[in-house]
Amino acid sequence: MAAITDKFSRLAALKPARPSARPAEKAVLRAPEEEDALGQLLGAGVARNHFGEHLVIRNWYSTPEYAEPSGTTMELLSHTRDESLSRRTRAVLEDPSRWLFLDTETTGLAGGTGTYAFLIGIAWWDAGGLQVEQFFMRDFTEEYSLLEELAARIRERPVLLTFNGKSFDWPLLENRFAMTRSIAAPQLAAHLDLLHPARALWKLRLASVRLVELERSVLDPQRLGWHREEDVDSALIPQRYFDYLHGGPLAPLAGIVRHNQMDLRGLAALFGKINQTLTESPDVAEECESLDLFGLSRFLQRRGHPERAQAACAQALAIGLPADVRPRAQKQLALMAKRRGQYERSAEIWEEMVRSSQDAVHACRELAMYYERRVKNFGRAVEYAKLGLAKLKRERAVSFGGLRDPYLAARRARMERLEKTLRERLARLERKASQPSSPSRRRGAREAAEPKANSALW
Repeated sequence: MAAITDKFSRLAALKPARPSARPAEKAVLRAPEEEDALGQLLGAGVARNHFGEHLVIRNWYSTPEYAEPSGTTMELLSHTRDESLSRRTRAVLEDPSRWLFLDTETTGLAGGTGTYAFLIGIAWWDAGGLQVEQFFMRDFTEEYSLLEELAARIRERPVLLTFNGKSFDWPLLENRFAMTRSIAAPQLAAHLDLLHPARALWKLRLASVRLVELERSVLDPQRLGWHREEDVDSALIPQRYFDYLHGGPLAPLAGIVRHNQMDLRGLAALFGKINQTLTESPDVAEECESLDLFGLSRFLQRRGHPERAQAACAQALAIGLPADVRPRAQKQLALMAKRRGQYERSAEIWEEMVRSSQDAVHACRELAMYYERRVKNFGRAVEYAKLGLAKLKRERAVSFGGLRDPYLAARRARMERLEKTLRERLARLERKASQPSSPSRRRGAREAAEPKANSALW
């Protein structure tokens, strides 16, 4: 009986505590005492609330400057066209004074219930620049005090902007709030994770879209006024904090605080760059590199802006794309033209792809469909279906030439499906073309005496 009672007691202990209805009191900030070497080193104040104490470091930076968000940017980043969003939520989202940039430094990079956020950095636009505030946990006993202060800040500014924060920072903090069983996680009005648009816009050119790489290659750190030559590696941060807890040196903690400050400033600067890129200004296309324009095109297409996506893709092709990327851009441009009813323009791109693209088989299939359904020229449709089968045969001979390929089975299955589709289409087209009343036959008689403009294709 005692064992059963003990089990129920342990289960009851797992129940979340009822959130306190008491409003969070403003933390009292005082200067560190002379013997507080860490506070002196970090230039921190000591904040006290009813849960205890933690360190607070405050700095204001003139760069990056405040970036006025455009309506287009907020629509693309947050899908504000969604009618399910309440008017109040939409108003908060579009008000930069309610935004809060957030970045954490933790005791582990894998997350989990044993991972603590020992340094939480937040920032917001203030007086044309960026106000940065950092909460430092000198010991695990200061976590409640730190989280209480963070909750108060988020209630004031409930729109979070992070970099990979939806996958890591915020879930970790929500878990820490739940573990306290006395501090409720604040409700967010919105959460904009800038990793996803950054990946869409610049991954084609940079491959890596780590914030450090974006600062180096996209954000112009000289103009922003900082550099990371002496920055601490993120992978080393947990161990440096554990070293401090075990009596190690204090100096490395200053590097961690500076790293967090630069991440927050980089995050704010990244928003400014994304905002600039997503505006509808014609200058954007002139300032972007071709790979970035193609990335912008794909992002706009996914977010429901086909006209701008088509223009950006065409501009990227006009500037010039690498040989391995150009076929993908041509295919996307042709498909966008087709969806918008620009069938002749789409056919022009497919014909160019037949001559030069690695995806010529797909182009042949599209042209066979175009001539069958739109032009009603079954003879030309037959020619493109046959050309597609011939190119597929050559592609198969090259692809399965004996080299080991981990995706060989999948590629073979794809080619077999494509071949089946083309053969079925060819059989149907040949039946249509052979009918005496076929307009294709009458047109073919007229075209027989004329040289084909693109006879080199055959």
